Amino acid sequence: MDQLRALKYFVKIVELGNFNKAAAFFSVPPSSLSRRVADLEESLGATLLKRTTRVVQPTEVGREYYQQVSEVLGQLEKSNEMVKSYQTKPSGKLSISAMVGVGERILLPLLDELSEMYPELILEVHISDELAALSYDEVDIAIRGGHAPNERVVALPLIDNTFIPVASPDYLARMGTPKTPLDLPHHKGLYYRMPTGPNPWLCEIEGQWLDVSAPAVVISNDDKWLLDKAVRGKGILMMPRWILKPYFDREELIEIDIEPTVSITQKPGLAIYLLYQKQRYHVPKIKVAVDFLVERIKGHY
Repeated sequence: MDQLRALKYFVKIVELGNFNKAAAFFSVPPSSLSRRVADLEESLGATLLKRTTRVVQPTEVGREYYQQVSEVLGQLEKSNEMVKSYQTKPSGKLSISAMVGVGERILLPLLDELSEMYPELILEVHISDELAALSYDEVDIAIRGGHAPNERVVALPLIDNTFIPVASPDYLARMGTPKTPLDLPHHKGLYYRMPTGPNPWLCEIEGQWLDVSAPAVVISNDDKWLLDKAVRGKGILMMPRWILKPYFDREELIEIDIEPTVSITQKPGLAIYLLYQKQRYHVPKIKVAVDFLVERIKGHY
């Protein structure tokens, strides 16, 4: 029995729910698929598919087998792609997922340059703050903020992403400048909403982590709107320095020096990371994109 072919047939039958459609996909008679899958079931000693006149559905063990086998076949396909592409020039579809702030401010302008350098690349770009898993969403490269992920991927730090408190000169003139974290609850807060919710303002005092958040005036995942609110003196905002730099240069916002420092997390080391699967780095389209983005972003923001 050609087990690899039988596994491919089985996976496609589960995905399409129909022998005829799967047979059409492989351009073979339905009887060939049926025979291959029957041989596979016999070799395993288990029934993988429930066959009816209308649809084909996996059994309970068939569903478990499908999950594992589809991952193995996906990995095999990626490995084959890497080997075939090792000596070729960058081409084909390159899928990139990036968080909104970095995507709009940094990534998209750089991708225009990357396209000019490698015209045979087809860029598929998804800008969203929703997480994308490289192994499941067919994403070649992801740019995400936070701490180094636990995924089995390469995570290259690009930009420090520590949040700092800021306000406009007008706001501080009217409301006063907070000197300690315990002053913050008496101010007005502008909060960026992450996928997990608004970021609290935290501080470690005498070994205890305290929530020193100011009462919320605005909560939004639109950082530009929040920045506009801050510039117009509506409250205190916490955002990363790389986003705030133009506002510092124009003296529209001022960093608030608070001791001890305020953070949005108890864990140090917030950063923007470029993520990719280690085994796919030598695929030319991924290698040139990773090298280009790291060279153009790291150390420049």
